[in-house]
Amino acid sequence: MSESPDKSTRCITLRLTLNCDLAEVRPGTLALRGFLAEHGVPGEELVACERGRGLFLIQSLMDSATYLRGQGENCLVMRKSRSPRGDRYPADDPLNLEDLTQRLAENERIITDMAEELCSCYESFSAIFRYSSEQKRAVGLEDFSTQLLTDLLQITGADWHVLRLVPPGGAELRVFAASDPGLLVPPLSISNRAGESIPWEVEAAIKRRDVWFEHKGSFSATDPLAVAKGISTGFIHPIIFGETLIGTLAVGKAGLQNPLTAAKINVVHTFADFLAIQFVNSRIQEERVHALLVARDLEIAKNIQRSLLLKTLPQLPGFSLAGHCESARQVGGDFYDVIKLSDTSLLLVIADVMGKGIPAAMFAAIMRSLVRALPDLARHPSELLARINLLLFDELSEVDMFITAQLAFVDATESRLVAASAGHCPMLMTVGDQVRAISPEGMPLGILPDASFGDEATTLAGNCRLLLYTDGLTEARDAHGELLGQERLVEWLKQTGLGGRTAGQLKEELAAELARFQGNIALNDDQTFLILAR
Repeated sequence: MSESPDKSTRCITLRLTLNCDLAEVRPGTLALRGFLAEHGVPGEELVACERGRGLFLIQSLMDSATYLRGQGENCLVMRKSRSPRGDRYPADDPLNLEDLTQRLAENERIITDMAEELCSCYESFSAIFRYSSEQKRAVGLEDFSTQLLTDLLQITGADWHVLRLVPPGGAELRVFAASDPGLLVPPLSISNRAGESIPWEVEAAIKRRDVWFEHKGSFSATDPLAVAKGISTGFIHPIIFGETLIGTLAVGKAGLQNPLTAAKINVVHTFADFLAIQFVNSRIQEERVHALLVARDLEIAKNIQRSLLLKTLPQLPGFSLAGHCESARQVGGDFYDVIKLSDTSLLLVIADVMGKGIPAAMFAAIMRSLVRALPDLARHPSELLARINLLLFDELSEVDMFITAQLAFVDATESRLVAASAGHCPMLMTVGDQVRAISPEGMPLGILPDASFGDEATTLAGNCRLLLYTDGLTEARDAHGELLGQERLVEWLKQTGLGGRTAGQLKEELAAELARFQGNIALNDDQTFLILAR
């Protein structure tokens, strides 16, 4: 306490020290109010001082305000002159005293409302900016939400909150964060049940608008909020991002007095919108991580599948052999294999698993293993197909998938070929200047457990070419949507008789012809073929 030299005025000082914590603002405000009241400041001025927590409001309400920054602490110095009680309004003006009193009361009410709204906005944006900067740290979304909602209670003066979220693709509200354990109740189904009372939170989610409650009147006494919090007043705000319902945020105050003001409601809306952005960003980030993991898994599966294809194909005396396989996706259901049975005999295998992606690739790998595990049946392709069908039937039928396949036993010594097919594309073989389609009867693997298959034997004439392929070739489309078709494939094979080209050369020519026909059109199916040339 200090006095001026002429002792006409004296200065009374109150020094408050606060930690940088929103929870300490309210006690500091009450301490300031008590100090001013103790020294005779009128009640209406106390209210203005208490609510004017922003520096701008402090400066407008105080005679002077100075904010000092120091090392380790900051200091706010405020000065307010106190006039003797009764001197504020002249008593010698009876004509306008009543009008002035009414105007003063109205102005003070307006200033009070404005001060409250400005303070709420200031504190809201301060919290949001603070948490935005804290997002750089590795803070879990649950902890982040809990901290933000705790500040929300401090700013609005509410007593409790419960945040429920809708899981992606779900149709229920699950508690994500709550201010006390009593609010951790089971999920609520989002359904509009005719003739039944639905929980307030579900009503807010369905109608997508705020729902107010007072825990009395016509509302159901079994509502989770009514059961958990007893007599309260508040509202539930649906959290929506674009057209997507993220969840609901319920905020309440104990008792039925002093309900949330419009300014506090706006604060809740602001916090809810901010949370919605965080949840959407988190989900997008999770989807990106998941996509990266899936891409990595597909890359590994592709490498595994590629490793199953023979890098060097076994050859027969007097023949050349080449294969080509290109997947429409990273992994596919097409595959070929060549199994050497002796120095003069081979088993050619080509197959197409219905579908694409990892499931198709898995069945392709399983079938390849089964073919190689049954070498005793390799000289009898129909019997081998029947055995593989029996082994794979349960697994294929369980997932509604099937496999088309074609096997060809080639004996170079006898110039003989024995072929069997399980619903696969016809094998094409040149005979002189003509092309013959070899297509033994047989349905795809996985359709019937006891399916039977037929063999077709033929002689391999001089200068013959043999083409085994999947339907990805005949169903390739050009820029106009036209199919390549089997006729074009037959015409191409007819022209290969000139020049005595090897199977490797023919493979490169056919791959180039497919690329030329399709242009820049993406593959819609795997493309696989084997060429045997004499």
